[in-house]
Amino acid sequence: MPKPSKNNPTYSTPAGGWGALRSSAKHLIRSENAIKSVKALLKANQPGGFDCPGCAWGDSAKAGKIEFCENGVKAIAWEATSKRVDKSFFKAFSLTQLQQWDDHSLEKSGRLTEPMFYNGESDHYQTVSWEEAFSIIGDSLKKLSSPNEALFYTSGRASNEVAYLYQLFGRIFGTNNFPDCSNMCHEASGIGMTKSLGTGKGTVTMGDFSKADAIFVFGQNPGTNHPRMLGTLRKASLRGAKIVSINNLKERGLQKFSDPQSPKEMIFFTGTKISQHYFTPRLGGDMALLRGIAKCLFEQYEHDKSVLDTAFINEHCHDFEAYQQSVLSTSWDKILDQSNLSKEEITQIANIYTSSNKVIFTWAMGITQHQHSVATVRELVNVLMLRGNIGKVGTGACPVRGHSNVQGNRTVGINEKPPLAFLDALDERYNFTAPREYGLNTVDSIHSMLAGKAKVFIGLGGNFAAATPDTKRTYNALRQCDLTVQISTKLNRSHVVTGKRALILPCLGRTEIDRQTSGEQCITVEDSMSMVHSSAGQNEPASRKLRSETSIVAEMAMATVGSSIVDWRKLSSDYTLIRQEISNVLPDFSHYNTKVASGRGFYLQNPAGLRQWRTPMKKAIFSDAKLPKQLIHESAKELTNESVLTLQTLRSHDQYNTSIYGMDDRYRGVFGERKVLFINTIDMKKQSLKNGELVKIKTISNDNVERSVSNFKIVEYSIPEGCVAAYYPETNPLVPLESTANDCGTPTYKSIAVSIEKM
Repeated sequence: MPKPSKNNPTYSTPAGGWGALRSSAKHLIRSENAIKSVKALLKANQPGGFDCPGCAWGDSAKAGKIEFCENGVKAIAWEATSKRVDKSFFKAFSLTQLQQWDDHSLEKSGRLTEPMFYNGESDHYQTVSWEEAFSIIGDSLKKLSSPNEALFYTSGRASNEVAYLYQLFGRIFGTNNFPDCSNMCHEASGIGMTKSLGTGKGTVTMGDFSKADAIFVFGQNPGTNHPRMLGTLRKASLRGAKIVSINNLKERGLQKFSDPQSPKEMIFFTGTKISQHYFTPRLGGDMALLRGIAKCLFEQYEHDKSVLDTAFINEHCHDFEAYQQSVLSTSWDKILDQSNLSKEEITQIANIYTSSNKVIFTWAMGITQHQHSVATVRELVNVLMLRGNIGKVGTGACPVRGHSNVQGNRTVGINEKPPLAFLDALDERYNFTAPREYGLNTVDSIHSMLAGKAKVFIGLGGNFAAATPDTKRTYNALRQCDLTVQISTKLNRSHVVTGKRALILPCLGRTEIDRQTSGEQCITVEDSMSMVHSSAGQNEPASRKLRSETSIVAEMAMATVGSSIVDWRKLSSDYTLIRQEISNVLPDFSHYNTKVASGRGFYLQNPAGLRQWRTPMKKAIFSDAKLPKQLIHESAKELTNESVLTLQTLRSHDQYNTSIYGMDDRYRGVFGERKVLFINTIDMKKQSLKNGELVKIKTISNDNVERSVSNFKIVEYSIPEGCVAAYYPETNPLVPLESTANDCGTPTYKSIAVSIEKM
């Protein structure tokens, strides 16, 4: 396996290939249940099998073709482990002890097996029956002075069925407090696209990738976060499509990829070049780069009228003139300063764009976790619209969602700001009045807990304590709660940072057979391309005391609001009944049970993909937003005499969201550790730093709150000057709770002003 060089960690071989196979084998062995894991893998993303609990990338739809990747192997092995966290574990380890464990040690302890209760008096979790657990939850919720004192958090792993029941339970209870993981990742995509196109989902299908002349990849690292996407990009590259990567880090997966399913590439240790062009703008500089592309297009249009699709603009778009004026009034000096690219580089990107008839823009959280993220998403859409690259084959906007059903959760109602039409449909179907007052998003929920206003927190999956910003304050917020409830498969940080009382409710994993009174059940999920798939677990449950998430939510609802409006137990006994309820409320899901039984499911038609615009103007709307007055590093210079850098938090390769599968990040040359700071050679010299030196990282802000993390090792890396990067959740303590994106409240994890000092 490649090792880092002395001065610059690199991975010289293609992403994927033998390195991915070796890593997969290692994690299968570590699960101590390799045979079970391998059997499960063969049914991953297959008709009649289960949907991978990892990323939301779409499937090839070819039955029998292997449809899992290295990180899918890690997720499945992690879930299928033979290790158990039972009552003897909690008897051996106190809450105080577990709070000292790192995140990797907590999760690798194994699968949770039975309900546990922390009563606030003992320092240990103790066993509790399911009936007692539901009674505690129901009593706690009914004692609240207002339903808005409860928070119903959702992870993107939750199925459509349980998410629908969960939101229905919360709204019958009387609140729209549905913070979810989307608030922290792609919220800017949903809001930005909705303002521009009338829909918050991507407009492309998997088929569009096989027709595109060019694919622009903004702010994402598919090699780690959604490796199956590399297979799609590889096919596009091999047929001659131009792939342009725009990312501040040179990620190995976007440079070269060896497909483990290609005998030629595996036998001859070769790979396929993915990106023909790679550009590395400054953190937060993507909007300026896009504005530069648009400026080039307008300049070219003066002597070549084919550069803009004026027919599309005239028929389908609104506010074009205002946008054009905004572009023309933006100076090249500002564009070049904020993007940190040359005019020649931006012109090259623009020329690639104009020479391609069918273009897809894809992006992820490198775009969405800045203060001006919504404006940047709208600028992406602006540039696509200039050449009519929305609503025709081989084109479109593709926000690549992370978790496997985060998009589906939002579709079926997990939304703190639900559409009025959806609430009206619930009222009509169930004969009650759903609350109309907007609820709390994730950051607002933390503020509410800190203020003592939110008193019961229920987490449907996820790891809220580790995923959220401003760690010290988030921990304090959770500890203010009277009760915290976690519906989980494995031990994590949110089980040891608790309210005054806490419950752990262990649930079935995605890979496990779900048996209810009507028989074995399947669930459904929606991927980034709006395909809805069925998912049926294949493994026997890790414990006879596990319950499905759907059953758990139904019983919580029974204990709290009773069955006068909804027969929760009837629905949870047969998931086809839940899907029928969804189809009664959401017209796009008509004939749900019939459609989902066919192959790998069905497509939820995106109106913008048909050039139907559900905006107030009934047209696609150009945004004329100005570039930020300053990027974060410039504004922070006014607050300190220290050298200011911009920090982005990111995942390692042995990580999925907050789950730490291992301590390696082989594509970046890091092995056996996580507390590292990637930094440019020039910045190292400016501060007299050397590889391997330990530093303290401090946040620069104007709120008089000291935020710092210590003992991070300097790693010289190819990253733009003035930018640094480090893993989360280790650096989440540096992200101020108040530092959020305009218009959507997403924490600015990719744009934190920091200084560093030697230890």
